[in-house]
Amino acid sequence: MTSGAELLHPVVLHHVVNTLQWPALRPLQDAAVRPLLDGEDALLLAPTAGGKTEAAVFPLLSRMAQENWAGTSVLYVCPLKALLNNLLPRLEAYAGWLGRRAALWHGDVTMGRRRTILRERPDVLLTTPESLESMLVSAAVDHDEFFGQLRAIVVDEVHAFAGDDRGWHLLAVLERLSRVAGRPVQRVGLSATVGNPDELLGWLQGSGRDLRRARVVAPGIGAPARATTAAPTPAGEVELDYVGSVHNAAKVIAALHRGEKRLVFCDSRALVEELGQRLRALDVTTFLSHASLSVDERRRAEEAFAQERDCVIVATSTLELGIDVGDLDRVIQIDAPRTVAAFLQRIGRTGRRPGSSRNCLFLALDGEGLLHAAGLLHLWSQGWVEAVVPPPEPRHIVAQQMLALSLQRHRVGDQVWPAEWNGLAPFDKSAEVIVRHLVERGYLDVDSGMLFIGPEAELRFGRRHFMDMLAVFTAPPQFTVLSGRTEIGRTDPALLTAKVQGPRLLLLAGRSWRVTHVDWKRRRCFVEPADGGGKALWMTGGSPQGLSYRMVRAMRDVLLGADPPVALTGRASTRLAQLRQEATSLVHPGGTVVARDADGETKWWTWAGFRANATLIATLSEIADPTQRYDDASIRLRPDVDRNTVRAAMADAAERVCLPDVTEKALAGLKFSAALPERLAAATLAARLADLPAARAVLAEPTRTVYLSG
Repeated sequence: MTSGAELLHPVVLHHVVNTLQWPALRPLQDAAVRPLLDGEDALLLAPTAGGKTEAAVFPLLSRMAQENWAGTSVLYVCPLKALLNNLLPRLEAYAGWLGRRAALWHGDVTMGRRRTILRERPDVLLTTPESLESMLVSAAVDHDEFFGQLRAIVVDEVHAFAGDDRGWHLLAVLERLSRVAGRPVQRVGLSATVGNPDELLGWLQGSGRDLRRARVVAPGIGAPARATTAAPTPAGEVELDYVGSVHNAAKVIAALHRGEKRLVFCDSRALVEELGQRLRALDVTTFLSHASLSVDERRRAEEAFAQERDCVIVATSTLELGIDVGDLDRVIQIDAPRTVAAFLQRIGRTGRRPGSSRNCLFLALDGEGLLHAAGLLHLWSQGWVEAVVPPPEPRHIVAQQMLALSLQRHRVGDQVWPAEWNGLAPFDKSAEVIVRHLVERGYLDVDSGMLFIGPEAELRFGRRHFMDMLAVFTAPPQFTVLSGRTEIGRTDPALLTAKVQGPRLLLLAGRSWRVTHVDWKRRRCFVEPADGGGKALWMTGGSPQGLSYRMVRAMRDVLLGADPPVALTGRASTRLAQLRQEATSLVHPGGTVVARDADGETKWWTWAGFRANATLIATLSEIADPTQRYDDASIRLRPDVDRNTVRAAMADAAERVCLPDVTEKALAGLKFSAALPERLAAATLAARLADLPAARAVLAEPTRTVYLSG
């Protein structure tokens, strides 16, 4: 049987052998050639650094040459601008083999460079969904000329899109691009971690969904283990330690693995800043990377880290995806990421050099972090990883897309607009109620059967050429921090308004700064270096996040005696034994527990996860305390409940599970919610906050009551 390599264009194959000096294609790359050359949609699965980019690009460049594609025929879409920047040199080189060109277009690309791209269209364009939409609505771009030759789209890190609203936005933009091109466009997704590949591929196909003309390419991943999409890592290469504080974490990192390159993941920007500052105080060469640092600051840190040998870079998930920071020796995780998928991405950053192996050291800062890490590793050891599920009922994205389409087309027929998305739900006729609301509230005007942008849309979104309409998330307001003319990053305004004794000090880029002036109108904060004492703070935006049902149940399993098959330090084993002792009255293998603690507070220990508990609070409103914040493991009940009241409330609850209540504050955090009828906006958020199957599963379990009367 002909190998995939032999089917590539001869020039591409020549350069693979002679320029890259590869003895052969990797299994994924070889297996991807035939389906991509045949024009099939595909999802390519492999661990981080598994050669997915080449697996997609080599066949598409071969098609480009063999079929004589002209103009901008391939789009390469990524979730992060930094990832695009990192990929550009490689794709420029590959396209250059065939005398073709690749170019980059995103928010940081200069206007001069954009004008050049419009004048001299590249064969391959690297971009983001938001930038594609900005091109579609821009009067400076001739859409038909620029996108008229489009043939294929590669979506890198497709799981990062599909799991949130950027995925719905991406799908909608791809449908509109296929309308401009006048043909179906081949779609190729790249992913390292996904538990439901067939469903994800069907989602990526959009309106053209047809799994008979699509293929999941994942060589070497057998059926039972397919969900992990990662080569197994020896348990001995993963270690779990309990350190008890950020100070102790810094001491451990400073003492271990000297002479090696270490990537440390934290799940908050403030923790990155605190740990980075403490490591520098211990004379560790330390770099930082997170979303609130300036582009130049991040780039300098990542480039310096790539060139160093004995150093540490502390990062949020910004370095979880495939940005190249050179060969790593170690990955260290502070506490635990929210998902097994994120862990697989992170551990996949190691073990790339011949003779090296994948590894990860977990450092738990407290008992909760230790339990979460142990639960995650327990799930990982079972070969389980989360399915990627698009958020339900994206009605606010429908509203955004109607407004964006009206900008793109100027006028749209009030009966034919669903055709712009090729009938893809929810951008189809089912959205008529949203369109009527947009007209009634003045977001759209209608005249002679044609829809166009109305005064309310101009008022709310018209600034900066409607740029605010093109991003699907509302970012919390931040102030730009400048030292002289150099931008360091951004900080939360709460740090600039809180009462302080003495000078106002910020912590940013791992250094302390004294605030010298605040320009409130332009949202700028001017600083000068300080000796220490700075604080870091960023308010989280968007919907609240919590742990899943499966993750919290795995944590419960750990409390009931399950040990993750990894190396546990003596400190971790001792603290885990204490946690199990403390939880003896809160967990039971036979079901859930309702217990009253020493302070007289009654809690139902469901171990059901954030969304299931939000659902249960709404369902059991007669016994649940309505003032509580959602929790991953428990629900606070009213102080006057007794055993009989609890049993009566739960008796038929499984038959009447309710969606959670939605607050006005939560509605305000849903971008474009104002462009929806309030009831639909609330229904959208409630559906996203709920976990009905998990809530029903919990209600079906026996419930033990401890220290309750009645």
